[in-house]
Amino acid sequence: MTTAITIAATPIRRQRRSAVTRRRLLDAAEKVFGECGFHAAAISQITHTAGMAQGTFYVHFNNKEELFSQLVADISRSLRHEMTRAAASALDRLAAERAGLVAFFDFTHRHPGLYRIVQEAQFVDLPSYRRYYERLADGYARALGRAADTGEIAPGDAQTRAWALMGVGHFLGLYHCQWQGRVPDAATLDAAMDLIAHGLNGDAKKANK
Repeated sequence: MTTAITIAATPIRRQRRSAVTRRRLLDAAEKVFGECGFHAAAISQITHTAGMAQGTFYVHFNNKEELFSQLVADISRSLRHEMTRAAASALDRLAAERAGLVAFFDFTHRHPGLYRIVQEAQFVDLPSYRRYYERLADGYARALGRAADTGEIAPGDAQTRAWALMGVGHFLGLYHCQWQGRVPDAATLDAAMDLIAHGLNGDAKKANK
C-alpha cells in the first residue's frame, strides 16, 4: 500500500517541481527582458537570474523566442485574472470600471517590464502581441455588453467601447506607473472615472451635480 502510494505520488511531485521551475524561469525572463529587451537578453542571463543551470532552460523551452511568447501569454493571463477578480465584487459597472483600473495600475506598477515586453512582442511575435490586446478587449466587451443589457450603462458598441477604455488605462499606466514610477492617486482616478461616466458632455456632468 505504502509503495503504491509513493509511486503514484512521484509523478505529482515531479509535476509540481516542474511547475515551480517553469515559474522561476518566467519570472526571471520578465525581469531580464524588461530590463535588457528581447534581443540583448541572453538565456544565460535568464537562468542566472532564476538561480539554475543553463541546461535546465531547455527542459522547459526550446529557445528564447518560445520563452518570450509564453511570457507574453502568462502576463496576459495574470493581468486579466487580477482585473476580473477586482471587478467581481463591484456593485455596478462604474464601480467595476474603477476597480479594474486600480487593479491594472497596481499590476503595472508591480511589473515594470510590462510595457517594454508587450511592445517588443509586435516585432518578435506579432500573433502574441495581438492576442495580448484582443483577449483583454474580448473579455472587457462581454462585461460591457452585459451591463448594457441590464441597463447599468447606455446601449452602445461594446467592442468599440472596450478598445477605447483600454486606451484610457494604457496611457494613464504608461504615464504614471512607468514614467513617474507610482500608482495614480485618487484625484487621477476620479478624473478618469468622470471621463468614463460622463464623457466630454458638459450638460451631462452638470445634470448629475
